[in-house]
Amino acid sequence: MKSDSEYIKSLENTLAQFLKPLRGIPFPVVIKALAQKAVLPFEIGKPELVSVLRELEFAATAAGAEAHRVGIFTARPNEAGNAIEPIVQRALRQQGYGAEKPMTAVGRRRTSGYPDIEVSYEGIVVYLDCKTYAIGKESQSFRTFYLSPSREPKITKDGYHLLLAFGMKEGDRGGRTCFLPVRWALYDLYQLKVQVKHEFNASNRDIYSGLTPLAFGEVK
Repeated sequence: MKSDSEYIKSLENTLAQFLKPLRGIPFPVVIKALAQKAVLPFEIGKPELVSVLRELEFAATAAGAEAHRVGIFTARPNEAGNAIEPIVQRALRQQGYGAEKPMTAVGRRRTSGYPDIEVSYEGIVVYLDCKTYAIGKESQSFRTFYLSPSREPKITKDGYHLLLAFGMKEGDRGGRTCFLPVRWALYDLYQLKVQVKHEFNASNRDIYSGLTPLAFGEVK
């Protein structure tokens, strides 16, 4: 029979193995597990996708041009994605596409979390995520794409999952420093491999109600 110290050591070793990141997980497998929906491969040769790709290209070019004209005012180039997202939505609508915040199964539109936009046209559904990055930083390894489990997933249909990325450089508009898109690229996430990185967390209740303070006082 294991002693308490041996048992604790065994638990520590098991936990250490559990916390190692899981790598190389196919994105379609993740979506199937989290939302029970299929990620479809965007096959360029399919006749019904030819016009979809063309309209997405037009919308990306138009959105990039508008964002370049007005400038994106954020602290960092990778934070410009939220600001460029409504510009992409407007460009898609001008092409005759439905472009809305995805609606969950209970009929609620969520702004946070993946994906940003649900694009619909003649029965075709495209989940589109908008990203921005600094030109020259494409090969950096810091995390830029996040997908978390949710009780109300924003993905409620089988569809195509695409990422529209804008490369940004620093510029000036009206005497203010800003970021300007100088290129864009559209990616099919069907081929994406992701990783799971575990974390520990605690709530306010866990901390402020669950722990006894060592000292406390009033601020007057």
